[in-house]
Amino acid sequence: GVPEGGNLDSMLVLLQSDLSRQGVPTGAKGVCGSCQKPIAGKVVKALGCAWHPEHFVCARCGGELGGGSFFEKDGAPYCPRDYGRLFSPRCARCAQPILDKMVTALDKNWHPEHFCCVKCGQPFGEEGFLEKDGQQYCRQDFAELFSSRCRGCGRPILEGYIAALEGLWHPECFVCRECFAPFVGGSFFEDGGHPYCERHFHARRGSLCRGCGEPIAGRCVTAMAQRFHPEHFVCAFCLRPLSKGTFQEQEGKPYCQPCFLRLFG
Repeated sequence: GVPEGGNLDSMLVLLQSDLSRQGVPTGAKGVCGSCQKPIAGKVVKALGCAWHPEHFVCARCGGELGGGSFFEKDGAPYCPRDYGRLFSPRCARCAQPILDKMVTALDKNWHPEHFCCVKCGQPFGEEGFLEKDGQQYCRQDFAELFSSRCRGCGRPILEGYIAALEGLWHPECFVCRECFAPFVGGSFFEDGGHPYCERHFHARRGSLCRGCGEPIAGRCVTAMAQRFHPEHFVCAFCLRPLSKGTFQEQEGKPYCQPCFLRLFG
């Protein structure tokens, strides 16, 4: 007879005993890894053991794992959901378990879609990313936020530069402030913290020769509120040098004494 309150396995065990007494060979399908009782009906084989289907359950939530996928940790089975909650790496942005693809960067783990620029939120392309204080930036935002600025145009300097006048410059921006011409040979003149070519530097300082229009680097003659190369300070009529410094002025032009008398009496 079947004991009161017996289950299907108990009935199968009794049936197996009856068949054995009648000479019919029977055998159990194994001993359940959970209850340690023989298994006569359906069996689940996993983790090197046999289990009653109702006894092969998630170690966390107790849900049956018989027909589905599971994960193993330290010899215990877990459903995918609980395994992820308990043991999977956490995304550094959303703090949720990472169950599929993963990006590892800056000593953290990320869902691929969550590893992006902290400034603009865009994912990183082939150019990759740059790091500052433990945070990741695309190259454009990194340049806008942290790169040195050109003293000429104010834009970020990303590659080559010129260091001059206590600042950094794009090579194409380090030019004469007046005529925008590049400096031949790298030499320049400074006035007011700005670079100038030789001609415009002397023009700002009033040291261009009134006679030839070229800069005066050595001796000069100052007359009529103007400066001259000594050889260019000449009579406006006869063009003889006024070397002794004696001259007459008429309408902003210098004349030697004889020419002045001849012309203006």
